[in-house]
Amino acid sequence: MPDAPAAPAAPTAPAALPLFNLAHRHAPDEVAEPGTAAEVAAAVRRAAGAGRQVHPVGTGHGWTHPIEGGLALLTRGLAGVRVDAARGSARIGAGTTWAEVAEAAAPHGLTPLSGSAPGVGAIGFLLGGGLSPLGRTYGWASDYVRSAEVVTGTGEVVSASASSHPDLFWALLGGKHVPGVVTAVEVDLLPLTRVYGGGLFFAATDAEAVLTAWADWSAQVPDLVNTSVALLQLPDLPFVPEPLRGRFVVHVRIAVPLDATAEPGLAAGLVEPMRTVAKPVVDTLAELPAAAIGAVHADPDQPMSVLEAGALLRAFDADAARAMLAAAGPQAGAPLAVVEVRRLGGRLAQAPAVPDAVAGRDAAYGLFVVSAPVPELFAGPVPAAVGALAQAMAPWASGTFQPNFIGALNKPDAWDTAWPGGVAARLDEVRATYDPAGVIGH
Repeated sequence: MPDAPAAPAAPTAPAALPLFNLAHRHAPDEVAEPGTAAEVAAAVRRAAGAGRQVHPVGTGHGWTHPIEGGLALLTRGLAGVRVDAARGSARIGAGTTWAEVAEAAAPHGLTPLSGSAPGVGAIGFLLGGGLSPLGRTYGWASDYVRSAEVVTGTGEVVSASASSHPDLFWALLGGKHVPGVVTAVEVDLLPLTRVYGGGLFFAATDAEAVLTAWADWSAQVPDLVNTSVALLQLPDLPFVPEPLRGRFVVHVRIAVPLDATAEPGLAAGLVEPMRTVAKPVVDTLAELPAAAIGAVHADPDQPMSVLEAGALLRAFDADAARAMLAAAGPQAGAPLAVVEVRRLGGRLAQAPAVPDAVAGRDAAYGLFVVSAPVPELFAGPVPAAVGALAQAMAPWASGTFQPNFIGALNKPDAWDTAWPGGVAARLDEVRATYDPAGVIGH
């Protein structure tokens, strides 16, 4: 049932915007922080009447460009989690992080299919499809969305599901730039409490051996095994563990869900081939609570300035590994903090029970690049290094993109090729239906 009409939330100063990537400095005309869907609707109508766009802002992650003008609508006033243990589901308010969802679900023996970084907002992640560290086993996070509460670009509060506004619901599942402000979602949770996961960190001198071995091993592992590998240039700072501080390392990430069919011994055996390639500098693989899934990637949780880019790959073999090392390995001197390849496939490649707009189901691997957090290098050296890497990986690239991994260093046409032509055309139709004036900006 829609909330009762309410006055628009009082505008606040632009300085109130949350920022995670400090490379993007937002400059909206005003900022509002509504506390209900009705207040969101009032803010949307007010902005539309003034000829302004509305830019929903959650946790501050994921922005590929700065907001310039319009109304920045903060969703943190809508945040909250309500777990229904009997149904195995949770209602998640906009502005809620995955860490908050996991914390609420854990006492019930449940966990969400969250992202690799617990501090990322749940809604934005789901709108792009949602690639979890457990995705090969369970699929895309958006596959688990039951319904969504949405304020459309016309200022109407609607409930979207497979049976109510199914065209809008389809677009919400992977369409990313949707024609409304999603104020809450209901998602199914997983009956999972334990994960065998963590990482193996190898020295730069073992980079080629590790990366080529991972290319072969990752192509053969069962769907139970979720894995990625990253070339990391770690800073010489106190928050980095001492054995890794100031070093170039290869980080092999592993996540194996532990249920009745997968015990720690089986999981360790599946991973053993990577343990024996070389001696790890650090080995963090262990049995973890499912709510601690963030330990697998160990992504930074402090704001910083970086530029990013992503692409999807048809394959990643030993030749691709060597090409990547030539462009971004320890001898390349590229100003890149992270060059990551994630193994896709498995359940991620399967058609969903409810049709959706998720991009990337047919990709074998995903490539993601994060620059060194040095703004002085953003104008020349960083784009040049990313361009060289893209050229090196071109023989294995699919030419398509996953929306949640498109960054400021991707070419503008990345958005045009993220979805197949028919899907992109249908997304445009849904946007025209629910936001004919283009009030919701991105």
